[in-house]
Amino acid sequence: MGGVSSDSTQAYVGLGSNLQEPVRQVQRALEALARLSDTRSLRHSALYRSRPLGVAAQPDFVNAVAALETRLSPLALLRCLQHIEQQQGRVRHGVRWGPRTLDLDLLLFGEVQMQSPDLTLPHPDLHRRPFVLYPLYEIAPRLLIPGRGAVYELLTALSRDGLEVLNT
Repeated sequence: MGGVSSDSTQAYVGLGSNLQEPVRQVQRALEALARLSDTRSLRHSALYRSRPLGVAAQPDFVNAVAALETRLSPLALLRCLQHIEQQQGRVRHGVRWGPRTLDLDLLLFGEVQMQSPDLTLPHPDLHRRPFVLYPLYEIAPRLLIPGRGAVYELLTALSRDGLEVLNT
């Protein structure tokens, strides 16, 4: 996508991996996001290591957040994210918060607030996840999350314990 378009929307995507060289998985996903049609990659956070949620007997995760500008609809962007996950070996096996090669979550899509069987925006748990909010704060410290408030205010309720910036 060339320059900024009046019909584009800024979206934020959370990235996570804890299998098959997680740092490389996240880096490859960032590269794939930059190649999406009708979309421009604006910036991304550093990579972070975080402890797993839910199933504790699994490797730590590598996480990041990317900011995109897109002319795609929210559901079209979601389908693109799922395609990238599949290309990188993601297998959905029904274990919530289990290990995975790649997880791409559409966190925010402009000011859109929606709930459908396929997508909820803003992401329903982003305000409770340090591994999302800290990288999001890094790239958009003044961002307002519809229905939740400012990222910097939400961080005050979260501990950074177990979250570490990686030197990659």
